[in-house]
Amino acid sequence: MANPQGLSFERFSTSIPAIPSAPALGPMKRTQTPVTTGTSVLGIRYEGGIVLAADTLASYGSLLRYRDCTRLHKVNDNTVIACMGDYADFQYLLSIIEQKAITEDCMDDGFNITARSLHSWLTRVLYNKRCKFDPLWTTFLVAGTDEDDDGQKKEFLGYVDKLGTAYTDPVIATGYGSMLATPVMREAVEAKTKNGGQLTEQDAIDIIKNCMTILYYRDARAHYRYEIAVVPTTGKARIEPPTEIKGDWQVAHLIKGYE
Repeated sequence: MANPQGLSFERFSTSIPAIPSAPALGPMKRTQTPVTTGTSVLGIRYEGGIVLAADTLASYGSLLRYRDCTRLHKVNDNTVIACMGDYADFQYLLSIIEQKAITEDCMDDGFNITARSLHSWLTRVLYNKRCKFDPLWTTFLVAGTDEDDDGQKKEFLGYVDKLGTAYTDPVIATGYGSMLATPVMREAVEAKTKNGGQLTEQDAIDIIKNCMTILYYRDARAHYRYEIAVVPTTGKARIEPPTEIKGDWQVAHLIKGYE
């Protein structure tokens, strides 16, 4: 089965595999908890595009083990995804998405995977795995451009988690960022857009940088190096080189009572 965008569901068949009869193989097991994980990812929509951000850390439990793991991926010139959660599951899905993008390019028919179609496909895949009690321990943000009924390009920012729960919103943060960064981003957007104002690309980047700094100070799994992706409605999506936060810990002596 395939949808019009060419995103196949073949690899996620609901057929039940045969159970091995050899007792030496033991019972079927499921991944109960992720091992190597990434923390919060942020997304914000501005007038004319989307900005995403994620740090480059993959934690092995509580150990900050891998510090150069990108969690942003450019699918094509109009679509970028960001992932929080198990890094191995992210790589697994990424290999399938990349193959789909290659297949679309080889067809050379003028059609590409859109952000909305990719978001819908991820929703079905993650929900399918969840129903098998073998979830992919990931949460995705999908950013890109989409066309309305009049053929005009517009911004798309969607969320989907390991249960298949999905929604779209102008401001989205996952994990710890949903508690710390979301209020900051919403307040900043409201301040910029009140009285008919517009949120520009630079405004969105500044807001994201501020929120990434807050997460670095408050999230034990956050890292000082992070990447930002910009997905404009006119032009090609790009992922900026990693940025480093210059932390100021002079106020650390004021934090007491948490030992």
